[in-house]
Amino acid sequence: MTKKLMKGSEAIGEAAVQAGCHLFFGYPITPQNEIPEYMSMRLPQVGGTFVQAESEVAASNMLYGAAGSGERVMTSSSSPGVSLMAEAISYLAGAELPVVIVNIMRAGPGLGGILPSQNDYLQSTKGMAHGDFRLLVLAPWSVQEAADLVQDAFDLADYYRNPVLILGDGLIGQMMEPVEFAEGREPIKELPPKDWAATGNDGSKPRSVINSLFLDPEELERHNYHLKEKYDRMERDEVRFETSGLDADYDLLVVAYGTVARVCSTAIEELADRGVKVGMVRPVSLFPYPYRAVREAARKAKAVLVVELSMGQMIEDVRLAIEGSKPLHFLNRTGGMLVSPDEVVDKIQAISEGSSQEVVHA
Repeated sequence: MTKKLMKGSEAIGEAAVQAGCHLFFGYPITPQNEIPEYMSMRLPQVGGTFVQAESEVAASNMLYGAAGSGERVMTSSSSPGVSLMAEAISYLAGAELPVVIVNIMRAGPGLGGILPSQNDYLQSTKGMAHGDFRLLVLAPWSVQEAADLVQDAFDLADYYRNPVLILGDGLIGQMMEPVEFAEGREPIKELPPKDWAATGNDGSKPRSVINSLFLDPEELERHNYHLKEKYDRMERDEVRFETSGLDADYDLLVVAYGTVARVCSTAIEELADRGVKVGMVRPVSLFPYPYRAVREAARKAKAVLVVELSMGQMIEDVRLAIEGSKPLHFLNRTGGMLVSPDEVVDKIQAISEGSSQEVVHA
């Protein structure tokens, strides 16, 4: 394998192509425009098709038709654009259609700004759109991991017949790092045949109907329980996380995801040189969330610190994980501002000295 220096958005596009995605429907919005730009150039080279739709709404509904025919399809957007896609994403989940959606988050609310943020966490993991459905949500912290997770996402989407969301911030989309793609990559799951796909019917098999409309309430209830069983399997089998510093004693546990976790990792290394012991859990899957990993890691710590680029969204899942067993602290920047290693170091020292205020909720 040869490493190539690539921008995150371009690596995401190439990973999709190498995963067998030959159809892309999207609409431009910063800071992820290089994904559709790359796909518009790359897809014709492999016999694929790129369509710049008239809007995010149109693009997301194009996904429905293409995925319904059994093709591997993808779209990408950024925060407000994903909001416009939300209704169609509910339809995709209800019809059990495998698609990959990339959200390179920008600052909000509203039009906000084009700089990095993590303010779509709750939308992605808890409240994407109407109805009882869930997305698999994966959050990379590097360009290489973004490429790897995109390829995994196509396998997971096909395996579960469900949309999978790659959630990155503006840094992931814009920074350049060395990337390598494995030749002859095998799927991470044993993928079932797509005999459900609507590909025409010569009478040799039952009709394939792609649908999320169930007018009979008993039938819809059965469908919802079927979907719930699928989400339960995701929670059982698809939890992903990484840890550091947990094999020794530590006084504080840091929980962070995405590129913020890289900032925290730098701060933790600096503190280790000063003799301050800090462990970290980095969630890679945001749904399903690694509650058990955070809970078990918190048992050895005197306090827990959550760091994120929002006003406090993932902190809700950390609170659920630790169940009030440890003091909980929070460090954030928002509006497109980035937290620095020095700010993390200062916050951890303040916690150690007892001068940091705990997060308290009624």
